[in-house]
Amino acid sequence: MPIDFGHQLIARWLDPDPAHAALLKQAGIEVVLLGAPHAAFERAVADAGFATSPVESAGTVVTRGLWPGIRDAARQRGGGDETASASREPWVDANGYLVAVERALNPGRTPVLGYLPDAKAGVTAQRMIPFETLEIALVEARMNGGNFLLAVEPRYRAALLRKDARALAAWESLGRMSKWLSEHAALFGRPANPVITALVEPGPATSELANLLFRRNGSPLIAAAADPPAPGRAQCLVASSLKSLTPDQRKRVFAHAEAGATVVIDSAPERWKLARQERDRDFYSVGKGHVLAYHKRIVDPSEFALDCIDVVSHRHRAARLWNANSVIALSTEGTKPGEQLLLLINYGSAVNEEVQARVAGHFGSAELIAPGAAARPLKTARRGTTTEVFLPALGRCAVVRFA
Repeated sequence: MPIDFGHQLIARWLDPDPAHAALLKQAGIEVVLLGAPHAAFERAVADAGFATSPVESAGTVVTRGLWPGIRDAARQRGGGDETASASREPWVDANGYLVAVERALNPGRTPVLGYLPDAKAGVTAQRMIPFETLEIALVEARMNGGNFLLAVEPRYRAALLRKDARALAAWESLGRMSKWLSEHAALFGRPANPVITALVEPGPATSELANLLFRRNGSPLIAAAADPPAPGRAQCLVASSLKSLTPDQRKRVFAHAEAGATVVIDSAPERWKLARQERDRDFYSVGKGHVLAYHKRIVDPSEFALDCIDVVSHRHRAARLWNANSVIALSTEGTKPGEQLLLLINYGSAVNEEVQARVAGHFGSAELIAPGAAARPLKTARRGTTTEVFLPALGRCAVVRFA
């Protein structure tokens, strides 16, 4: 049976031993990638009901990325989990944007992430890798419409083999999470709400802008610069790669401004009516909307992401959260007409108090779907142009379905 790299639970396992087959089955592993043939291990795996495959069979895999989770001073000292505080925002290493970028640049192909927990990925001897972050890597890839080739780092693997209680608990949780993700696969990878739409092209520049738009909870729709979407519901279209576009592509980009959106560029504008000047950027009136032209290339993607959120204003953001500094949210279309989904991925510790969330649009009902619990209704309230709900708590991830 062919391997489905886009959807199966696949692990790379160093130094295979037939005795390890039961441990792999415990987490629900469906395929093990091997660097070299190993007849005894392959027989043990087959007897356990799953498969092996050469690592080369994975094909096109995205190997760039940072090992996900919270990075802060405590963790770099080898400390425990980070807890968000009111005075300090945790820094989140996340890769969901990579899935969105790959889907935009390579439509029709499920992105498979395959970065490793090594120094290149930002992990050093001073930064201990919490066992549960392997689960985060799977969650962020699957919920954004891709997959992750599990990479069990050596310390985690050694702890599993010696039956360390914390390692085994994380391993069993990974298996339960994989099952939940598969059961709810129809909710994931759906088109994002296009309030902020960012155009990307191959290379790191536009990809990093997409990264910070995700990290700052701009909840962006990512589209290929080579094929700009038609004007519609986008209120802010980011076209930082404008100079590389053809005249036809530029025309399609500025059609958004003609229709009433704000198009953000970082190059010299055409001959438009100047509406407002600021220190590092100018606003031009174009049709029913505006073109916001920065005077030079973007040097701070994080501040730029906040600028884009300011363009649409907090009242019109696709998604907004409170009391959840380590959570990345994405608003997408639902599985039925008139539905909207809010996907929430928590990169830090569980939030054991209410999380306030709003999405653009008015909805009469909301349902919370989360691992380890039955779906439950949430009370909705209109707040201007948005709908507000309160989640009683938030573990690793959740989906709120609005209708």
